[in-house]
Amino acid sequence: MTAPSALLPGTKTVPFAARLASHGDRTAVLTADGTLTYRELAARVEETAGRLGHERRLILLVGANTVEALVVHLAALSAGHPVLLVPGDHPEAVRSLVDAYDPDVVAHPDGGQWVLDERRPGSAHELHPDLALLLSTSGSTGSPKLVRLSHENLQANAESIAGYLEIRDTDRAATTLPMHYCYGLSVIHSHLLRGAALILTDLSVADSCFWEMFRTGGGTTFAGVPYTFDLLDRVGFASMDLPHLRYVTQAGGRLAPDRVRRFAALGRAAGWELFAMYGQTEATARMAYLPPGLAETHPEAAGVPVPGGSFRLQPLPEWPGENTGELVYAGPNVMLGYARTPEDLALGRTVDELHTGDIARRTDQGLYEIIGRRSRFAKILGLRIDPAQVEAMLARHGFTSLCSGDDEALAIAAVAAGTAAARRIRGLVTGECGLPARAVRVRLVADLPRLPSGKPDYRAVRELARPAAADADAHADAGSGSGAPARDRGNGPEDLCRLYSRILDRPGVTPDSTFVGLGGDSLSYVEMSLHLEERLGRLPADWHTTPIRDLGPAREEAPARGRAVETSVALRAMAIFCIVGSHVHVFGIKGGAHLLLAVAGYNFARFHLTTAARGERVRRACLSIARVAVPSMIWVGFVLLLNDDYTLANLLLLDSVLGPEGSETGMHFWFIEALVYILVVAVALLSLPLADRAERRFPYGLPLALAALGLLTRYDLVGLPDRTLMPDAVTVFWLFALGWAAAKARTRAQRILVTAAALATVPGFFPGDPGREAIIIATFALLVWVPTLPSLERVNRVAGLLATSSLYIYLTHWQIFPLIDGFSRHLAFLASLVFGIAYATAANRLMRGLPSLPRRPFLLSPSR
Repeated sequence: MTAPSALLPGTKTVPFAARLASHGDRTAVLTADGTLTYRELAARVEETAGRLGHERRLILLVGANTVEALVVHLAALSAGHPVLLVPGDHPEAVRSLVDAYDPDVVAHPDGGQWVLDERRPGSAHELHPDLALLLSTSGSTGSPKLVRLSHENLQANAESIAGYLEIRDTDRAATTLPMHYCYGLSVIHSHLLRGAALILTDLSVADSCFWEMFRTGGGTTFAGVPYTFDLLDRVGFASMDLPHLRYVTQAGGRLAPDRVRRFAALGRAAGWELFAMYGQTEATARMAYLPPGLAETHPEAAGVPVPGGSFRLQPLPEWPGENTGELVYAGPNVMLGYARTPEDLALGRTVDELHTGDIARRTDQGLYEIIGRRSRFAKILGLRIDPAQVEAMLARHGFTSLCSGDDEALAIAAVAAGTAAARRIRGLVTGECGLPARAVRVRLVADLPRLPSGKPDYRAVRELARPAAADADAHADAGSGSGAPARDRGNGPEDLCRLYSRILDRPGVTPDSTFVGLGGDSLSYVEMSLHLEERLGRLPADWHTTPIRDLGPAREEAPARGRAVETSVALRAMAIFCIVGSHVHVFGIKGGAHLLLAVAGYNFARFHLTTAARGERVRRACLSIARVAVPSMIWVGFVLLLNDDYTLANLLLLDSVLGPEGSETGMHFWFIEALVYILVVAVALLSLPLADRAERRFPYGLPLALAALGLLTRYDLVGLPDRTLMPDAVTVFWLFALGWAAAKARTRAQRILVTAAALATVPGFFPGDPGREAIIIATFALLVWVPTLPSLERVNRVAGLLATSSLYIYLTHWQIFPLIDGFSRHLAFLASLVFGIAYATAANRLMRGLPSLPRRPFLLSPSR
C-alpha cells in the first residue's frame, strides 16, 4: 500500500504508516476481542484517510490504546495530516489544547464509539510541509508548549530502535504505556515498521488479565518506566512463566542502578534481555541505550548513542572535570523545534541539535552517564515536570510556593499552615501533574527559603521536603479519637488505594485504578461509597469510574450535616425493608422485589458495561453471578439439612423450572432465581461479539430494544402459558432491561422516554394493586431524574448496611422470622434484618477467598 493517490502533489507522509499492506496477512494487532492482519489494518487506515480528505488538516487525536485510535493515527500519518496527540485520560488537558490550537478535526471516543468531529472542511492553519506530529513534554498538564516532529523524525527513530533492539516480524509487543507518551508511541511505530504485532491493551502490568493476555498472545516484549518495575515486583514477575519473552525495555526516567543490575540478572537467568534506555520527546523518543551485556557491570550508565545519533559534551563552568558537561545530541530524530502557538505550526526546522539539559560524563569505556540536571525540569516516574508551571498553578489557587524535583519526587515548600492546606496542595499537584501522592512532598513554612542574594534556594526546598518532614506534616492529625493512625483513614490517593485494596480484596491498586476497573460490583459498591463519602464528603455521580487520584485530596471536607445518599442505594435499602416488613406482617408495602429487579438492571449497566474488553466484562459479570448464586445455594443446602421445606430444585435454583406446583415454600426464592436467570442470559448475550459491538455503539438503544422485546412476555403477546406456570424471569425481564436503559439515559429526551415507558407498561402488571405499581414507577423516575437524595450520616450508615446485605436478608429471613414472630412481630422483623446483615458479612468473606474464574483466551476469537 502506498500513500493515497488523492494526496495533493508534494504532500509528505511517514513511510512505515503508508506501507502497512506490504506485510500482507501477518498479524498486526491483537486485542481482547480478536486480531487484525496488516492487510485488514491497512484497509481500515485507507478508509479513514479518505474520510480525513486530501487537503492537509490539523488532527487532534485523543490518545488511547485502542484499534480505533491507532487507525486514526496511522491514517493521518499516511495521508500527510499533522497529528496533535493528547492524553485520553485527562479531559482538562484535552480541552486546554483544543482551545489553544483550534484543531480542524477532533478524533475522540463518544459513548463507546469513535467519532471524527470535523470542525471545518479545510484548515484554519498554515502547516509546514515537514510537520507530522505534535507531542506534549509536560505530562497531562495541557501546556500549550509542544514538540514539533517531522515525518523523517518518526521514520528515522522507528528504524533506529528496530535496529538496536533487533525487532523481528515474529515479535509481539504489549502496549504497557499510553499511546500519547512518546515512549509508548515509539513501541508502536518500531514494531509496525518491522511487520511485528502489537498486543493492544490499556491494562496495567499489575492486572492479572494483562499477563493472561500477554501469554495467550505470545508476547515477546513490553516496555516500562521505573514505576512499572515497582509493580512487577508486587505481582511476582520474577516467578512468572513467560515462554516467549525475548527482552524488556526501560526508559522514562532513571532506574536505580541496583534495580538495573537485579532485573538484568533476572533476565539472564530466565533467557530474556533488559535494555535500559535514555531519551526525550524532543528526540522523538530515544537517544541512547545500554547494551544488555553491560547492564550488570555498568548499571549506572545511560549507554551509547542509538544508531544514527551522536553525543557531544558541552563544557560548563559550574561542572568542571574532564569528559564532563551538558549532553548535546544530534541525529535525524531531533525535533523541528517547539510550538507555543498555532502560528508556530508554519515553522520549519529551528534546531539542529538537542541540548538535553542533563549533565553527563563519558567513561573510559565510551559509555555516557547522567550525573545531574542543568535546568529545573524534573523527570519523575516517567513524567517530565516543570516546577515553574507547578508554582504558577499553585499561585492561581492562592499558595505562594517554591518547587524543585529529582528522579524520585517533587518537593514543594509553601507559605501556609494546617494539615488541610498540605492536603489541598498535594491534591492540586497530583491532579495537575498526574503524579501519585507518594511522589509529591509538601512542607509548610512561614517564609520561603532564600539564598543571600535573595534568589530562591531550591536545594533547601529539597532538604525541607525530605520524606521524614513531609510525612510529619501529612500525618500531623494522627489523633482524632479513633485510635487509628492518619495513614489508615486519610483521603490522599495512597490512603484511598489501601481502602480500595481492602474492600475489593485486590492487590496492586494504583492511583490510576477505578472502582469498576478493579471489578467492583453492586455488592461492594455501597460499602465503598459510604467509606469514601465519610473521608471525602460528597461524591461525584461518576466516582465509580473516576481514577482514585482524581477523587479526593483536592476536595474540601463536607460538613457533618447535609450528606447525601445515592438513590440506588436508598432504593435497595427501602426495598428489603419493605419486603421483610410485609412478610412478617408488620406493615403491607409490596413491590420491593420488583423494585430490586429494576435496580439490578441499573447496576448491571453501571458496573459491568464498562469500556473493558468483552472477555473481561464477561468474566467480571460471571463473578457477580457467582456472588449471588453460591451463598444462596449454601444457605438452601444448610436449611435442607434441618427440615424438608425445600427440595433439590431449590438447592440448584431451579424451582421455578422443575419444582412441584403449589408448594407454599418452594417459591420463597423466586426473586433470586429470576435475578440469576436474567443475569446469565444478559451475560451470554453480551459474550457474543455482535451483541458486544452493538452495546458499545448503542448503549442506550440496545437495552431499550431488549425492554421492548420483554414486553412480548409481559403482555403475553406470543401465546405463553399462564404466568404461574413459567419462570418469573420470563415475565419480569423487561423491568431489568428498563433499569439498564435508565442507567444509560444521558439526555433529557432519553430520561423522558424511560419514565414514559414505566408509566405506560407498569400499570396492569399487578391487577388490583395500584400501590405496588406506583412504587415501581417511582423507582424509575427516581433513578433517571434524582441521582442522590438528601440524608444524614447515620441514615447513610443504616441504608448502606441494608443495601449491601439486601440479597442475603431476602435469602435468610424466611427461616428467621418464623422463630420469633409468635412472640413479637417487631422483634422478628429486627432479627431478620440483623441476621441477614451477619450472613452477608460471612458470605462476602467467603467469596473473597474463592479463586477468580479462569479466563479463556479471547485474543484468538474473530475480530468481526
